[in-house]
Amino acid sequence: MTEKHLSTPINTADLAELRIGDLVYLSGRLVTGRDAVYQRILGRNCPPPLEMAGLAIYHAGPIMRKISAIPPENPSWEAISAGPTTSMRMESCQEEFLELTGTRLIIGKGGMGAKTAEACRRLGAIHAVFPGGCAVLAAAWITAIEGVHWLDLGMGEAMWRLQVRDFGPLIVSIDTAGNNLFDDKKRLFMERKDKALENLRLYVQFEA
Repeated sequence: MTEKHLSTPINTADLAELRIGDLVYLSGRLVTGRDAVYQRILGRNCPPPLEMAGLAIYHAGPIMRKISAIPPENPSWEAISAGPTTSMRMESCQEEFLELTGTRLIIGKGGMGAKTAEACRRLGAIHAVFPGGCAVLAAAWITAIEGVHWLDLGMGEAMWRLQVRDFGPLIVSIDTAGNNLFDDKKRLFMERKDKALENLRLYVQFEA
């Protein structure tokens, strides 16, 4: 296991040596986006409201508090919590999102599937997991809230533009070679389960 500190904009060379299970800490710009953002960009063909090439997309529904309404067109906010959303919800459209936006790092909760793994291999991106249950801790690594796009979708579904410092630890679950940590662990579990059941049958009998 290696540990790497990344800064945006991220390029493929930054990610090439990372492998599943490695730890990443991110500094720079982090953009949130989940179901509604993906639907607006991909389903309704609405262009992203900012240049996203080399950035990280965080599957999250943060809770924010407005601390100043001045100026009204760009109020000030503070982050209360910023826990990850289950990334598998975006599996069906993650490849298209990567191709369209040029994002290099996907962050969320849990793993993603074969379609995303192949997209990461082909496009030089990775998926990483932020530990679930650490929403308040995640907010602590946010150093500034630059602004918000599409607040009409709701606070949790809007696209928040954040600045972070050493955001993590992020566990690489899909690397640029297309290796998938969660799939590997599932296969290992099934192998061990079958062997354990075979051994258990030697000692356990059930009467009809």
